[in-house]
Formats: sequence, structure tokens, C-alpha cells
Amino acid sequence: MNYHKSEDAIANLSPEEFRVTQENGTERPGSGKLLYNKDPGIYVDVVSGEPLFASSDKYESGCGWPSFTKPIETAHVTEHHDTTHGMVRTEVRSKHGDSHLGHVFPDGPMDRGGLRYCINSASLRFVHRDDMEAEGYGAYLDQVEEI
Repeated sequence: MNYHKSEDAIANLSPEEFRVTQENGTERPGSGKLLYNKDPGIYVDVVSGEPLFASSDKYESGCGWPSFTKPIETAHVTEHHDTTHGMVRTEVRSKHGDSHLGHVFPDGPMDRGGLRYCINSASLRFVHRDDMEAEGYGAYLDQVEEI
């Protein structure tokens, strides 16, 4: 698939999705639509559609945002030094959509690599396992738990 940022995709974002992905915003903790999602599937960039995270790597971290132990494909995620708001953090962006996703921290589950990708729901679109093949994400079915 060809993943890219387009004017049409940007125009179709909700105000919150635009604020988070295009203006480097952060949704309020506990408010994201995907925070408590436990369905099997993948999470893709709301702008470009590039696959970012698998439900099998999602876990409850208690931080108020969806948390993942690793990206579904590291080539689709970029990391950047971030010193905004008086903090030193690592920002996570989508490679092709250049969407602000959230941040990665070194306090995740040690038995799963030790990372916590703390991601805004507003930057993600969930694709259920049942719809992955039809939407062109069949290659990632092996990274999603069975129903």
C-alpha cells in the first residue's frame, strides 16, 4: 500500500484529530475513544492509514492513554527529541503521515522490551481483525491475536 499525507485526509479530520496530529496536541488523559478497546486488530494512522500498532502489543499502563509495547512495523514510526513543556521526552510520529502520535517512555513491561508507547487515540483509527484483509492489512494478521 502507498501511505501518504493528503489534503483530503487532513480535511476529513475532526477538530480534535487535527489538533493532535497536525498541531502536536495531546488529548486529555482518560478521554480517548480507544483507551479501553480490547478488540483484536490493528491501529493505523488516522491521516495516512499506515499500520502502527497491533492489539496484541496493547496493554493497560494506567497512564490515561492507549499504551503499546512496540510498533507493528518500526519503519512506520519515527522518534524525535522533544523538550517542550519543560520536559525531555521522545516524541513518536508516523513516518508517511507525519502525524504526532504521542511519546515513548522506558517504563513499559520489562518482559516485553521495557518500552511504553503512550499514544493519543485521536491519532489512530482501529481496524478490527475481521476487516483487516478487506482493508489491505492482511499481511499483519499474524501479529493479531485470534478472536
